[in-house]
Order: sequence, then structure tokens, then C-alpha cells
Amino acid sequence: MRSAIVGAALAATACLALAQDVQERVIKFGHLNNTDHPVSMGVKKFGELLAAKSGGKLKVQEFPSNQLGNEMQQQAALQGGVQEMSAPATTSLAGIVKEFGLVDFPFSVANYAQADALLDGPLGQALIARLPEKGLVALGYWDLGFRNVTNSKRPITRPEDLDGLKIRVIPNPVFLETFKAFKANPVPMPFAELYGALESKAVDGQENPFAVILSNKFFEVNKYVSATNHVYAANIVLVSKRFWDKLSPAEQKLMHEAADEARSYQRKVSREAAQKAVGELQAKGMQYNELSPAEQARMRAVAKPVTEKFAAAYDPAIVKLYNDELARLSK
Repeated sequence: MRSAIVGAALAATACLALAQDVQERVIKFGHLNNTDHPVSMGVKKFGELLAAKSGGKLKVQEFPSNQLGNEMQQQAALQGGVQEMSAPATTSLAGIVKEFGLVDFPFSVANYAQADALLDGPLGQALIARLPEKGLVALGYWDLGFRNVTNSKRPITRPEDLDGLKIRVIPNPVFLETFKAFKANPVPMPFAELYGALESKAVDGQENPFAVILSNKFFEVNKYVSATNHVYAANIVLVSKRFWDKLSPAEQKLMHEAADEARSYQRKVSREAAQKAVGELQAKGMQYNELSPAEQARMRAVAKPVTEKFAAAYDPAIVKLYNDELARLSK
């Protein structure tokens, strides 16, 4: 009986300590996507979990659709401590930790299981470990999906079909060089300007996951959607280090737990949305095509010199880890 009372008293003391260690906070969480996109669903789930775990003290306020600026503006806001969280594509971090470019290497993973194992394993963690010195803390990776090409000119069924097409790409050297290797004309441009550029024919096409293509109504301005699956894209859940350092260990623990649970949910809804989006894009009048394994292999061969060139400029230890992990995952 006595031990039960002591146990209950200790549990109550622990709860009280936890309650005292968790303060009322409003966390501004910004991102680029619309509210019907899986990234937004992930933010909402993270907010629900965090509120439940903190007894309503830690509140997440979502700012979707570039409301707090583009990816680079939000990154600067996190580093400066004026915004608490964001969930950009990992691509946007290559400017401050160039090894994040590895995540964007074309044709590196063949399926979701390989992608998750790569990012949740030693490689993903090694990249995350480089962020605190840049003013950022990462709580894990979310799914954005495999990237695919849309355009207004023709279906892409082989590498040669990209020849001469003006394709908007993320302002990222790996993407630029990859599309140059395919003899396309890559045009780096902020995402917020993309729809207008497609509409005015300033560019012929773009590349993004199916859910992004649907959510942003690119079917209105592009006829062809081709399952090139050229890059697996991930989002990364970022926290301002200035904000993170103000949190108690108990608050940091709750943030980690909520992020881990939200990750599983977000990946599930994102992958379901991708599958569903293909049918919806076709229903909206887009012409959809897949690439044969042989043509996919040809594309991989075209892109290989690009990845080798960039890998040579990265930290050799991280590149070795990346290659070792890919070898392990492809067995």
C-alpha cells in the first residue's frame, strides 16, 4: 500500500514538474503549400499532438501558402528568431549545408522504403547534425514525394524529349546541372512565380510531385504529366535554434515526440495523395505517361556525371556514408 502511495506521489510530482517546465507558447509554423496539401496536414497533426501532450500550452499557429515569405525568407526568419518553425524542401538548405544536395541527387532511391531508410538513418541524422551551427534545429523529414515533369509541349518518354524545353527548376545547382545534362533549358525561379510563368509561356514546364501539381492547378497551364520519378523529394521540419534554446528539456522532448508521431501520419497522407492525384490530373484533362525501366536507366546514366561532379565537392565522409547507405538499401 505504502509503495503505491509513494509511487502515486512521485508520479504527481513528475506531472507537476512537467507542468512547471512547460510554458504557454505560440509557435508560428510557416510553409509554402496550400491548406489542402500533405505538408499542411502534417503541420495540423503536429499542432494537435503538441497541444494534447502539453495540456494546451504549446500552440501551433499555421501560416500556409507563402504567407511568411518564400523558403529563403522563412529560413532567414528562423535563423533570426522571428519565426519559430517551417517545413521547407531539404533542397533549400543546400545553400547553408551543401551536403543536403545529396538528398536531391537524381535517381538515387527507387521507392519510398529506401527513401525513408536513407533519411531516418545515419545519413539523414549526419545532415541534421550540421544545422545547429547555422541557427536551425531539425525534428525529422516529411514526404514530399517523387518529382515528375509537366509541360505544355509533349510527353516525356525518354531523355531526348527534354531537349530544348524551358523547365522551371528549384534554384539549386544539382537541379540546374541535371536538366542541362538532358539538354533542357532550366530556369531557376521562386515557386510563387511559377503558375504565372507557365500561363504566360515564359517557361514550357516544371517538375514537382503529383500532389503539388494538383494542389497548384498546373493542369490549367500544362497538358502533359510524365512520371519521370527523377528525384525523391523530402521536406524537413525546422525549428529556430534561438527559439529551441529557450525551451525547457521537457518542452523539447514534447516537440520531438509530436514530430515523430506526425511524421508517420504525414508520410501516409502524402503518399495516398500522390496516388490519388494522378487520377485527378487525368480527370482534369492532363495526358499522363510513365517511362519504361529501360528509358529510366538511360536517364540515370545521363545524370550520373552530374552527381559525381557535385559529390566531389562535398565532405568525403558524408559522401562515403551516403554511398554506403545506398549500397545497403539497394541489396
